[in-house]
Amino acid sequence: MSAQTTATAKEAATRDGYGNALIKLGAADSNVVVLDAGVSDSTRTNKFAEKWPERFFNMGISEGDMVCTAAGMAKCGKTAFATSFIAFLLGRSMDQILVSVAYSDSNVKIVGTHCGLGIGEDGPTAQAIGDVAYMRAMPNFIVLCPADAVEAEKAIMEIAKRKGPAYVRLGRGNVKTIYDESYNFEIGKASVVAEGNDAAIMASGIMVQESMAAAELLQKDGISIKVVNMSTIKPLDRKAVIDAAKTGVIITAEDHNIYGGLGSAVAEVIAEEGLKVKFGMIGVKDRFAESDTQKVLFRKYGLDAEAIAATVKKAVSKK
Repeated sequence: MSAQTTATAKEAATRDGYGNALIKLGAADSNVVVLDAGVSDSTRTNKFAEKWPERFFNMGISEGDMVCTAAGMAKCGKTAFATSFIAFLLGRSMDQILVSVAYSDSNVKIVGTHCGLGIGEDGPTAQAIGDVAYMRAMPNFIVLCPADAVEAEKAIMEIAKRKGPAYVRLGRGNVKTIYDESYNFEIGKASVVAEGNDAAIMASGIMVQESMAAAELLQKDGISIKVVNMSTIKPLDRKAVIDAAKTGVIITAEDHNIYGGLGSAVAEVIAEEGLKVKFGMIGVKDRFAESDTQKVLFRKYGLDAEAIAATVKKAVSKK
């Protein structure tokens, strides 16, 4: 493991890291404003609202209005965070995000929670599995998917320093803490959380945790796995992909459709650089799931540690 990771068993959701960051930003900068579409308890923006109610705006179930209001505030010199569940935040306001934020290059941070199959019982209409594809294709946007609450907090602090649009993808459930407070998050920089020579798993969000568990399973079979946290999906760390290719195998892992997400971004680099490497993608295979627990859905759709380990083991055997 990297020197900046920790083996602590502490767990927290990445959305909790978001709430913590907003408290720090609110205290440091009076120009920070936060908008939410009626789900502040779940998105953790309620922490900011309790301290600075005059800078918090509950827009209700009106995501398009919220995005345009945030863009207007940004044009008046504010750093605006617009927040809701991803399925509704993007599903109901893509035109407003395109025109008022991306095209206008507004200083708006779109922060979506409850991503992927990880939200479990909320069902397929709320399981956002195409959001990275949407936002990767949007000019001017940075796209981030932190692996734990510590990284989420640090990522939010970094995008606040940087003028312009950003999209941050956060989860619902608790994940094991990977990093400690010494971790230095950099936009566009991948983080190696486990070293290995036989293959590399490049993962984002909750799948970093699953990939680390898969690496431990493979170690029992004498297979050494490098695990890379690709928390910045755009701009992608090309050097990290080139370095990972030296193992001879790259497998991407994401709680997202296999089309248009992290796997597609890594494949683009492999093709553009002409890298000689066996490549595979673990993710949702272009289908809708159903309502069930995260554990059940991850197992059924091949996203858990056991499925990742089996995929990597097969790829390594064919090197």
